[in-house]
Amino acid sequence: MIAAMLNELRLSAKSFLHPIETIYFGGGTPSLLSTEEIKKILDEVRATFMHDENAEITLEANPDDITAEKLGSWKAAGINRFSVGIQSFKQDDLLWMNRAHNAEQAEHCITLIKAAGFNNFSADLIYGTPILCDEDWKSNVEKMIALAVPHLSCYALTVENKTALQKMIALKKVNDVDSEKQASQFLQLMDWLAVAGYEHYEISNFAKPGFKSKHNSSYWQRKPYLGIGPSAHSFDGKRIRHWNVSNNAAYISSLQKNIIPFQQEKLSANQQLNEYIMISLRTQEGIDLSFVTEKFGKEKMEKLQLESRKYIDNKKLQAINNSLNLTREGKLFADGIAAYLFFEN
Repeated sequence: MIAAMLNELRLSAKSFLHPIETIYFGGGTPSLLSTEEIKKILDEVRATFMHDENAEITLEANPDDITAEKLGSWKAAGINRFSVGIQSFKQDDLLWMNRAHNAEQAEHCITLIKAAGFNNFSADLIYGTPILCDEDWKSNVEKMIALAVPHLSCYALTVENKTALQKMIALKKVNDVDSEKQASQFLQLMDWLAVAGYEHYEISNFAKPGFKSKHNSSYWQRKPYLGIGPSAHSFDGKRIRHWNVSNNAAYISSLQKNIIPFQQEKLSANQQLNEYIMISLRTQEGIDLSFVTEKFGKEKMEKLQLESRKYIDNKKLQAINNSLNLTREGKLFADGIAAYLFFEN
């Protein structure tokens, strides 16, 4: 697999000519890679592409994978940021979510990360589970604040189709998700983190000053990016998206023949505009109407202004400095508002 990924990097260099500003080891559990494997990948990126010497290089890791020894090795390999799947500091929550780590490891890994000299890292929390009461939710958030975690990603529990959780809910073995409780816990989260000095720069993401995720922000700014490995997605920054085959064996076999196995789509002008609406609405900058005029035309901008009045009138959107931004209440309805504003293809 590593040999195939290294080959994909080399082959991709012919078409991806943008300087590398951030690198992200994510999806699955990349912390299971050996330090030597991580270093091989980073060395190939540096040898093959133009790159920023001070690039943000993030590794996703589970709390139970993190040790002082591994942190030292990862640092030596070039990792300078972590994204840690804490999810909760409550043992009952972690058991319910079927997580491999326990509550003690959840807290201890943050102590280890800081002791190893990393000041730039992110931690995930899940809210809105059937067993998470408001008191425990507040305790989880307060723990993150007390531990001085510089970046938080907080997600409402979603029930995906054909999952064990969906089946258990259908069989009445666990309670279904309560959307009103999720909304309430999200509003609480926004208030607590604002008081603690975190900037709510994207619907699910909060950062202390200077600690926004450069990598994730590049997606929201529609910058070009290159995905390496099975199922990885790439974007040219304009209108072409492509994604690799998901089957591991097919991926490896194809790259042994020096062929990147991918499919692609070309986005229409309206698809590009809809993507922009969906992504930008989730950020603190909102929908830039000047950008819409420049890229998609005055007529589209005026239609967007007209359609948005419904949500401005009911205080879910606000027009500020030629942009459309979600209000505090509007953030509860981001996806629905975006869908309403979409243009037909």
